Amino acid sequence: MSASETAVKVHLDGEVRRIVVERPLFLGDLLMTVPAFRALRRRFPGAEISLIGLPWASEFVRHVPNLLDRFLEFPGWRGIPEVTYVRARTERFLEEQRAYGYDLAVQMHGNGSYINGFIARLGARVTLGFALRGDGRLTISAPQVLRGRELNEVHNWLRLVGMIGARTEDTSLEFHTLAEDERAADGLLAEVPEGRGPLVGIHPGAKEEIRRWPPERFARLADRLASELGARVVLTGSEEERDITEGVAGSARAPVTDLTGRTDLGTLAAMISRLDLLVTNDSGPSHLAAATRTPSVVLFGPTRPWQFAPLDRQLHRVVDATDFVAPGVPGELALSRLPVEPVVGACLEMIRTRATRGVAASPEIVGGGISA
Repeated sequence: MSASETAVKVHLDGEVRRIVVERPLFLGDLLMTVPAFRALRRRFPGAEISLIGLPWASEFVRHVPNLLDRFLEFPGWRGIPEVTYVRARTERFLEEQRAYGYDLAVQMHGNGSYINGFIARLGARVTLGFALRGDGRLTISAPQVLRGRELNEVHNWLRLVGMIGARTEDTSLEFHTLAEDERAADGLLAEVPEGRGPLVGIHPGAKEEIRRWPPERFARLADRLASELGARVVLTGSEEERDITEGVAGSARAPVTDLTGRTDLGTLAAMISRLDLLVTNDSGPSHLAAATRTPSVVLFGPTRPWQFAPLDRQLHRVVDATDFVAPGVPGELALSRLPVEPVVGACLEMIRTRATRGVAASPEIVGGGISA
């Protein structure tokens, strides 16, 4: 046994009954951490696992019931932009969590430069996370590796929990839909005109503008798929993304069914699982497609496919805008310059290849588990 393995064994000596994971980020971030959550569960099968996240993530926890047991709303911390830091509120939260008594606290936020102070003050017997060189605030830590095409975010967080003996082979995502999600999705998709063509979802939004392909090009894509395949096109997006989806619907000549603002998290996942293809920017729904085994075409610009794209490149096709723009175009402009033709080609190939193989999506199977 190596010195590092001996140190980990000493740190984790005794029963691990309560684990807390800090991850106050967004849908794609949490879905790409699912394999690490599963690895923790398998490493400590009798432990209660709590998630500290943003308010929306309480719904996420409901949909991975075999991985996470308890949700806590992140109170904010200095240097973390997602939540305004109010010292008195955070101090109350930390006092409550120290009293709860964790055996293991895991930082899954980033390199730890700001948040490791928060993790250390949770009072866990053992703390784990990435840290910059010289940062000794955690019990077990390692530098975060930011380069290397093998380090997809899924592998990144599996690497972290592997430091405490968790197995890292299983990279699959999962998200379990509920009976009410299935009924709601069926009700919404009943509004789609009948036809024999494939059912294609388009999600044109993304958190940052530089990660959004222009709406008029999504519209041209819808027109081409309707013309060449008889595709029935469904638009999805949050209420905050209505301007974007209206830009697509208003520019498309082909009929589209606009479901903007009408899907909560579970309904969106159930609906995606019924699609023949999802076309999306690099955003949370691309990872819902991975979790529900739904074929997808994912558009990348400034973000890096090797880091954030779904791992199964047979089921999920990547279109990297930087491959199709003139040399010297800045990465933040690449997606805005991406022409329609490469995206059309990727979509046609995905749909025709799967039709040739006789492969059909199964709405009953979600992330390897049967929908409740």
